[in-house]
Amino acid sequence: MKQHRIYNTAIYCRLSKDDDNIGESSSIQTQKSMLESYCREQGFLVYDFYVDDGYSGLNYNRPGFERMLNDIDNGKVNLVITKDLSRLGRDYIQT
Repeated sequence: MKQHRIYNTAIYCRLSKDDDNIGESSSIQTQKSMLESYCREQGFLVYDFYVDDGYSGLNYNRPGFERMLNDIDNGKVNLVITKDLSRLGRDYIQT
């Protein structure tokens, strides 16, 4: 019998000041809602939301991002979901 892995999911949302002009589809609330729906459809457990509102993707010293990394290091989270890679950071190699 195949065992199903349980995913404790971090939902990471970020909106930089530069993104403010993009509109509602990029808002934190929209990101959270879209990603929570996706997790529900996939059967992923949402461990927590990690939000950095107003932080640049070039700055990796963001409170929500650092808290998420800490929870990953402590084994609380084993899956990260985000709207797109640019939400994690603008420099994909460093991320």
